[in-house]
Amino acid sequence: MDARIEQVVTSGKLTLDDTEYDVENNTFIVGDDDEVIVIDPAYDAEAILEKVGEREVMAVLLTDGNEHHLAVALEVAAAGEEDEDDWAPIALHRADRLLWRDYFGRLAKEEDDEDDAKALRSLEPDIWLEDGGVFEIADVALEVMHTPGHTPGSMCVISEQLGVLFAGDTLHRGRPGSIGGAYDDLRKQLNSIGAMLTPLPKDLRVLPGQGEETTVGEEDARWETWGALAREGDDD
Repeated sequence: MDARIEQVVTSGKLTLDDTEYDVENNTFIVGDDDEVIVIDPAYDAEAILEKVGEREVMAVLLTDGNEHHLAVALEVAAAGEEDEDDWAPIALHRADRLLWRDYFGRLAKEEDDEDDAKALRSLEPDIWLEDGGVFEIADVALEVMHTPGHTPGSMCVISEQLGVLFAGDTLHRGRPGSIGGAYDDLRKQLNSIGAMLTPLPKDLRVLPGQGEETTVGEEDARWETWGALAREGDDD
């Protein structure tokens, strides 16, 4: 098997509901010596493209529509190509379309040139992801799993051949994924995590959007204890 996984860690600030958080993000590059798929670029497109090198970016997969991904997705998809026809497709779940439109709508309002503003407002992802959708790169398949909760369109990506689950911000090591400890819909997120983990092999590696890797077995054993977090949220 020629396919391999490479990781780039970037950091920056993310604002949610008028609160600013310091966030360190894991971007994963999956592919071989010729072609790659980039999962969850954030903050520093230059560092990500440096790791990509001369390889062709075949797709950019976003596990959610939060702005730290959207802010660099276009640059990574372009990968230095001037002709837009040569850009890699950007893939996002349709349930995060509002996050996409809000972000690029804000950029459009900051543009002085009306043509540029119109172009930003008309931008859409090239691919709307669906549960069960499959991407192929090198000699492996990447299957999409819709796991709403962190955002409505949050998703994870599993590769049985590589023995990994790319969990985005749905699941982090030791806890449900979050931005600065803030949860959008924790009960739905916990349901998504439980439904996802139960049928998977316990030794499957979990590569999260933030922090260190873990395994399905480790997190499945912790899952029931996280219900207290949801009850605390109900009491607030």
